[in-house]
Amino acid sequence: MYAGAAAAAGPPRRDFISVTLGPEEAVGGGSYNNSKAWRRRSCWRKWKQLSRLQRSVILFLLAFLAVCGVISYTSMGEAWKSITNKSLDEQRTEQEIPGLKLANPAVLPAPRKADANHGDYPELSLQKPPKPPHVRRGPSNLQIKAPRRDVRLKTQHDTIRAIEELVEADKVEKTEKSIISWRGAVIEPDQSTEPPSSKIKEPEKPSSVAAEDQKEPVPINERQLAVIEAFRHAWKGYKDFAWGHDELKPLSKSYSEWFGLGLTLIDALDTMWIFGLKEEFEEARKWVANDLVFDKNVDVNLFESTIRILGGLLSTYHLSGDSLFLEKAKDIGNRLMPAFKTPSKIPYSDVNIGRGTAHPPRWTSDSTVAEVTSIQLEFRELSRLTGDEKFQKAVDEVMKHVHTLSGKNDGLVPMFINTNSGQFTHLGVYTLGARADSYYEYLLKQWIQGGKKENELLEDYMRAIEGVKKHLLKRSEPKKLTFVGELAHGHFSAKMDHLVCFLPGTLALGAHNGLAADHMKLAEALIETCYQMYAQVETGLSPEIVHFNLHAQKGHKDVEIKPADRHNLLRPETVESLFYMYRFTGDKKYQDWGWEILQNFNRYTRVPTGGYTSINNVQNPSNPEPRDKMESFFLGETLKYMFLLFSDDIDLINLDKYIFNTEAHPLPIWVPA
Repeated sequence: MYAGAAAAAGPPRRDFISVTLGPEEAVGGGSYNNSKAWRRRSCWRKWKQLSRLQRSVILFLLAFLAVCGVISYTSMGEAWKSITNKSLDEQRTEQEIPGLKLANPAVLPAPRKADANHGDYPELSLQKPPKPPHVRRGPSNLQIKAPRRDVRLKTQHDTIRAIEELVEADKVEKTEKSIISWRGAVIEPDQSTEPPSSKIKEPEKPSSVAAEDQKEPVPINERQLAVIEAFRHAWKGYKDFAWGHDELKPLSKSYSEWFGLGLTLIDALDTMWIFGLKEEFEEARKWVANDLVFDKNVDVNLFESTIRILGGLLSTYHLSGDSLFLEKAKDIGNRLMPAFKTPSKIPYSDVNIGRGTAHPPRWTSDSTVAEVTSIQLEFRELSRLTGDEKFQKAVDEVMKHVHTLSGKNDGLVPMFINTNSGQFTHLGVYTLGARADSYYEYLLKQWIQGGKKENELLEDYMRAIEGVKKHLLKRSEPKKLTFVGELAHGHFSAKMDHLVCFLPGTLALGAHNGLAADHMKLAEALIETCYQMYAQVETGLSPEIVHFNLHAQKGHKDVEIKPADRHNLLRPETVESLFYMYRFTGDKKYQDWGWEILQNFNRYTRVPTGGYTSINNVQNPSNPEPRDKMESFFLGETLKYMFLLFSDDIDLINLDKYIFNTEAHPLPIWVPA
């Protein structure tokens, strides 16, 4: 024990005694040394000196502060992570789609309004349009699955909040009067890897596009801008004088009705989306939402309403992701189904979509072969999207039945089929023109659509092409142009419809998908012929029908035109095939040929007050005799194929992901799940 005392002179002082207990007194002399060990022991003594209540209060406060710290740290961490991720997403999206902060990767980019407005230019070559912005267009990154049914995108230029809600939804998903006509001319998977089946258990689900599939946009060029200007001029006439009606009569500034269902507007929906015409598309969408009603007492042609209305709605749904168009497609699809209620399951040509009844034309119980075999792409896709097998089952039965029929000539089919007996009629007449053309087209396209699994379709297509080579191919004089004629009871006719000019593109598509290489050689020869059907005519525009000279005659061209055949209806078939040929070969001459055709359309068919008109006489440049009618397919097909032809972006409607219906509405190719 240590003890000490001090004393000093002066007044008395108090004495203090310091006592240190424990064995430590022998260490370090028992004095205070400010060591950590000493401080810990001192704190512990003070803690022990506190009452139990005091210690409980301190412990409670410490625990409370600890909990608050953890909560605060977690909240700040999530906020920082959200801000960082959002910033990165915005940076990536800004690079892909300038001006849009977020985008739904499962659908096409939002349509954008073209910068150039050329007005009514009489000569395209005189005015050089301004250089367009780098706009991402087309469905290069569209996952070929059905867009989500519960998402209504409207258009991608909606508010950022709506887009953010869509992105959040993606995150959660991850953890439908008798007509005598043919194509405008009055003529009296996301499936399994198994072959496509009519038995569909549930609707398809969408999935996002992989980031590595994103590609830099290809800017539109001057020729594409010229097509956009032509479309806007045509649309101006339709909007001013025929809004909501079927077809524009541009000269009389009025309209004509066919079904009373706004055919031109619906046909043009996906064209506007592909062109990036944002304002026009949104205006048309509002009409579809508010004014397109199918519950009306009107007869419609099964084929025409399927390829134009059903096909147009399905295509626009896929491109925009807007469920409005799928709901309308389901509506019209259901209303067309009564056509299949026949003894043979071969559908009637006409359906009353309000009453739910169907019937053949008044003068016959026949349907045309092309009409009943060129509705399959659309109905099959409707089944895939809705999960309702009845649509695909109905059209598949037609194809299986036609596959087994007799009366074919080396794969070539007659033009008519009876809805009661299910047998071909008017045997012995074979053509790739009106009433038969798209039968051959849809054989190949169904095979491609279904993932190249349905061998019966491929067999029928290959056999038919061999039949064309054997019976219908000839060469003209003097230029020895290869053309497709007609066969009537063993007699060859050197007559070729402009409609037949779909064939070069179809052959090229088949060759691209692995079919015989000589199909491409034939396609190259036939597209030259189709171009000459324009080039050898005074206006540079093809007539509806040509006859080829089989024998050389002094002063005669290869192409002869009869007075009854010299009209032009603004048809798309040649431009369609030019698109396929350029896409698969890269040969610029096909673009140049298309450019010539566009210039001649502007020169001889453009109406100053808006719109384009069919003409009666392609042989009279000074007076082509306008017919005062703009077919809906001019906007739905002709200008669309023009725009795609002039594009160097192979992902603008990628032909390995999409198949065009016969009205130029792109539908997805089914891919394995």
